[in-house]
Amino acid sequence: MLVKHASSPESTLRVSADGKGVDPVCLTYDMNEWDRYAVEEAVRLKEKHGGEAVAVSVGVNCDATLRKCLAMGVDRAVKVPVEAGLDAVRVAEAIVGVLRGEPFDMVLSGFMSQDANNALVGVLVAAMLDIPFATAVTRLSVEGGEARAVRELEGGYLEEVFLPLPCLVTVQSGINEPRYISIFGVKAAKSKELREHTVRLGGATVAVERVYVPPARRAEILEGSPSEVAGKLVELISSRGVV
Repeated sequence: MLVKHASSPESTLRVSADGKGVDPVCLTYDMNEWDRYAVEEAVRLKEKHGGEAVAVSVGVNCDATLRKCLAMGVDRAVKVPVEAGLDAVRVAEAIVGVLRGEPFDMVLSGFMSQDANNALVGVLVAAMLDIPFATAVTRLSVEGGEARAVRELEGGYLEEVFLPLPCLVTVQSGINEPRYISIFGVKAAKSKELREHTVRLGGATVAVERVYVPPARRAEILEGSPSEVAGKLVELISSRGVV
């Protein structure tokens, strides 16, 4: 499964000195929330069908997240020590570089990351590997060389799809209840394999020009009778060029 060591959405953000990113000093990191469900789903499939669960993460400082995966029941972990930032294409390339050397039946990942919210890496990996995929999956099962996935659509609708193996699935939060990491799991993780895989990436496909805090806006309260307020509102909307 694919996991990300992501900055917490509760971090207090501050623009970096060069104006092209976020000051890393103000950020706290942990396993991406959606990826916790992907790890749990992978471990459950392994426990039911056998095989091996392997976690892959891209980043220089992702060891803590990979150790957490091992403590949850993952068998091995692979770290790709490169920083691709917001460049989803390069992150996907790094992951594919690992997967091409690992025989697999299914690749699982979280639906999106809690920092960028792009929901791109999983589908890019599937495209690069030329395998079928399903996104935002809320129920998953595997029988007879085929995966049955129920996807969450807009408006509360669901879609059921069947995917031949090998395939890729991005899971939605709530697909399961991630297990509590016990002290025994933490101890067992220390003896499990965590290796580094070196890849050479191409040139960047994303360039950040500027990061800035949106300008503050003041609210304006319109006073008067209903007809007076309505008139002021129409005049205000017209003056702003909204209609």
